[in-house]
Amino acid sequence: MFYQKYIISLFVFSSVFIAMSGCSEKIYQKPPLSTFKNNETKIPYPQIDQDLGEKLQPNEALLAQEISKTIEQTIRKQYQNGHALRDAHPKAHGCVQAEFQVLNDIPKQLAQGVFIPNKTYQAWIRFSNASSDATQADNKKDARGIAIKILGVAGKKILESDPQATTQDFIMINHPVFFVNDAKRYLSFTKHISGDHFTDKIQVPFALGIKGTINALGARNSLIANPIQARYWSMVPYQLGIGENRQAVKYSVRACQPQKATIPKNAEPNFLRSVLKNTLAHQDACMEFLIQPRTSNKMLIEDSMTEWKESEAPFYRIATIHIPQQNFDTAKQNEFCENLSFTPWHALPEHRPLGAINRLRKVIYEDISRVRHEMNAAPRKEPN
Repeated sequence: MFYQKYIISLFVFSSVFIAMSGCSEKIYQKPPLSTFKNNETKIPYPQIDQDLGEKLQPNEALLAQEISKTIEQTIRKQYQNGHALRDAHPKAHGCVQAEFQVLNDIPKQLAQGVFIPNKTYQAWIRFSNASSDATQADNKKDARGIAIKILGVAGKKILESDPQATTQDFIMINHPVFFVNDAKRYLSFTKHISGDHFTDKIQVPFALGIKGTINALGARNSLIANPIQARYWSMVPYQLGIGENRQAVKYSVRACQPQKATIPKNAEPNFLRSVLKNTLAHQDACMEFLIQPRTSNKMLIEDSMTEWKESEAPFYRIATIHIPQQNFDTAKQNEFCENLSFTPWHALPEHRPLGAINRLRKVIYEDISRVRHEMNAAPRKEPN
């Protein structure tokens, strides 16, 4: 009975975790191992940093393309007669304007890239549910996401399709670990949840394994009362700095002053948008941006399924996110939000994504954005 509940739960929420995947533009036939092609440019597959502990898996680039193809086919079928949404996190609670204010007294070793002491940036923040079902009610258990796009960031970015962009993205969900480490298992999972038959879905626990299944259920088993009050984690590591002093870190975001809140009885399906709207209609909001430096080589770069315990690797408060009082729920701003694209590879070299899941993201997230905008005949560009 317990195992049956696992299967049913995964059937219900499996699409939630395509947040780390995406969709590709076309079907590839024997693509080169080292490159990923799209109709804009040729994007090299990420090289690894062995000194920080990255290890390339067999046929990883090819598997990334295969994952993209699988998800693309699902998206094109799902939205063949209508407006194409994101394959995961399609339901936004709102895109809000914010200020990203780096603190003045941060540790010197953390003052890298965008983390310039006392520097303030304008930003856009998108709060969302992870499920691929954009109609799912907010009082259903689901992972929740935050995507931060910092504006006015000078310097060449590492994403080859948009090196002159002036944005830096940070992407997190309200769970500290991911549900898979390797591309082969990820592809198997993606194919099973994309299948048309229940027999495909019941293979999901076997595709993920015991630990992956537990992690997936842990991420999915979430209810929140206010997106601003949730705690979010990057799950996967990032480089901080360049040269000999570079290090591996993870990120987190939390409320400056956490407050207990309850989910209303008989909550309407979009109550998280209403809560966010009502909160910002009457007051400013504040969140903290945290950095967790790796303190031991036992905290493996390629292991996104194991949490870096705060007791062993403490977080440091590095910036505050000031969300001013505003009315974000307008037709114009909602359309703007819908057309935004987020990827951890919108980044300075000082914030290079690390690990297999992030390498897969480079291929998959790029495709998600491109295909969605192509299907909607919408321009794809970064905001200034």
